[in-house]
Amino acid sequence: MENNSAAAFTEKQYIGRDYVRISARLVMALFCFVAYFITEERERDTANVFLIVGCSILLVSVVMMFLPHYKTTVQNKSIVLSGLWTTRLVKINLGSIVQVEQVPYNGTYLINNPVYNLHKKGTIWFYAGGKHAVKLTDCDGLIYVVGTQFPAELERKIKVEMGKI
Repeated sequence: MENNSAAAFTEKQYIGRDYVRISARLVMALFCFVAYFITEERERDTANVFLIVGCSILLVSVVMMFLPHYKTTVQNKSIVLSGLWTTRLVKINLGSIVQVEQVPYNGTYLINNPVYNLHKKGTIWFYAGGKHAVKLTDCDGLIYVVGTQFPAELERKIKVEMGKI
């Protein structure tokens, strides 16, 4: 029977809150608004398209800021990662984890794409935004990289849960 205690750690990562992507969307919207205002009177139909596209970009940006990409929960001697809509629930048993460490998230790229359960070269990636991650290594050598806004707290809570095993 499973213990239904309160979660030791819970974090939601939102798909639209990454500053690089917000900036890119705002620049595109700004371009559309500038194009709308400098378009001459005889090309008013084209200008209206720019206005509609600029407003649509802003509306989509606002909606994306409240759209969760995934949720990380540390509870009952496991880490549960639940994704958006149709993604599978990923449960990592802390009994098989041999190493936990904070790492910078993929420092080789300036812009990182949001990913959920991406298997790449023996590593499973979970990321929505930010610069930090917690790297987990299990007894079989499989590596999980979980992006987080609170790496120190997530690492500490995982280690506390592992101590309960």
